[in-house]
Amino acid sequence: MNFYFTAAKTLDRLDSKQGSIKGVLATLPEKDRKRTAALVIETLKYKAALADVIKACGLLAAEKKITTLNLALVLVHDLLLARGIQAGDGPVKQAVLRHKTRLQGEWTKMKIKKGAKSNEDLAQAGDQRAALIPRYVRVNTNLWSVDEAVKSLQASGFKLANPFASISNFLQDAHVPELILFSPKKAFHDDAAYKTGKLILQDKASCFPPLVLSPPSSNKATVIDATAAPGNKTTYLSALMRNKGKLFAFERDKRRFQTLKTMVAKAACKNVTPVNADFLTIDPNDETYRGVTHILLDPSCSGSGIVNRLDYLLETEEENDSQDERLAKLASFQLMMIKHAMKFPSARRIVYSTCSIHAAENEHVVREALASEECRAGNFALASRDSVLPTWPRRGMKEEMGESGADAEGLIRCLPGEDATNGFFVSCFVRRTDDEVIEDVEESEANKADAQPLSKKRKAGDADTSPENDAALQEGGTTTQAKRRKKKKKKAKVE
Repeated sequence: MNFYFTAAKTLDRLDSKQGSIKGVLATLPEKDRKRTAALVIETLKYKAALADVIKACGLLAAEKKITTLNLALVLVHDLLLARGIQAGDGPVKQAVLRHKTRLQGEWTKMKIKKGAKSNEDLAQAGDQRAALIPRYVRVNTNLWSVDEAVKSLQASGFKLANPFASISNFLQDAHVPELILFSPKKAFHDDAAYKTGKLILQDKASCFPPLVLSPPSSNKATVIDATAAPGNKTTYLSALMRNKGKLFAFERDKRRFQTLKTMVAKAACKNVTPVNADFLTIDPNDETYRGVTHILLDPSCSGSGIVNRLDYLLETEEENDSQDERLAKLASFQLMMIKHAMKFPSARRIVYSTCSIHAAENEHVVREALASEECRAGNFALASRDSVLPTWPRRGMKEEMGESGADAEGLIRCLPGEDATNGFFVSCFVRRTDDEVIEDVEESEANKADAQPLSKKRKAGDADTSPENDAALQEGGTTTQAKRRKKKKKKAKVE
């Protein structure tokens, strides 16, 4: 019976919004996790129907041993939809069995009333777009190579072919070198390579932030994953760094921190230091972190892009806050994270990502970050498309970037239902050199001056009438640009 009490308490935690379904289930003891998770998920699928049947029978009012609705839900689920209540004949089990005939009768009446031909018709349906997303599996190169993984799969009977055509087919991904695609129906929980950390279940879009951050694989490298649990991105960063240097993985929640440590150990990440602390409380000038050059930010978001997530089972019709209010709160926190990261004195590359489809959490946050004092003080700008997965076709929304519309090409978007991934957003801030900043200022000032007709400038006596300036105007461009071209020509001659 303890199994049912644990499942009921897990539902209590989900009701009180202590985390996502996946996150809460990950904190369960590993010995009973699989069995408990299965019951919790299946109970949630049928929660509305089961609750109506329990109410119609008056079970909670009649049986004082059934102390909570969630305990009644898990017990009645197994009575009606599984092989019966798997526990000894104690008082709690007997309390439910006394109402067995009535419960079964009410369940049958509900199916007739709703026109359900099977029990499955009473389950809460997920997003149909989830069926369009392959099962993505990342090869953990800390333990073996992609070639070794492919050969192992082929030796096990898998074929390089369309994964949607057969559960025994797989393909290598076109954008993420370590990623392999399988049928959405393929399960890996009992797979030996998965159990030993050689294979990691990770959505394609979730692999983009570490790939864009492109951390150095050097013994001197110092990198931060600011919101690390459960650890998918952390372990990928470690692999990209070839297990070299230092990777600080922050997680403030104690339970999620334990999950992070377990995953890091399983993936054989020797360069990762898990830190049970809030990234926002870390002093950027602390001696431990002064040398950090690359920072990954994947803070809490609405999760609106995740169509194959389980959390649709927790959605309710009534929310305390409107969506706009919730998005505004999230965006404020997300912006705070970016600005804090920009204060690290050695930071050269900062990646900000979300699993949201809302511009309020994506382009708008990036736009605000670019206009911030921290961004100006740190000489940060958005990285160009050339260094942000240039072959990925879907980019940022120009119309949501305001005056920075041209920067949208440096942003990545993934759209569920169309890109064979969950919805995702990735941006990358890079610190410019002092020379680049000076050149931008000079060019901006020159552009303002050159905006006036040449005749007016000369009449006003403020035009540069040198041959060099005339040449710049004839070629198209500014005086500053002409000087820059001249410097490049001199440099080329010297070389």
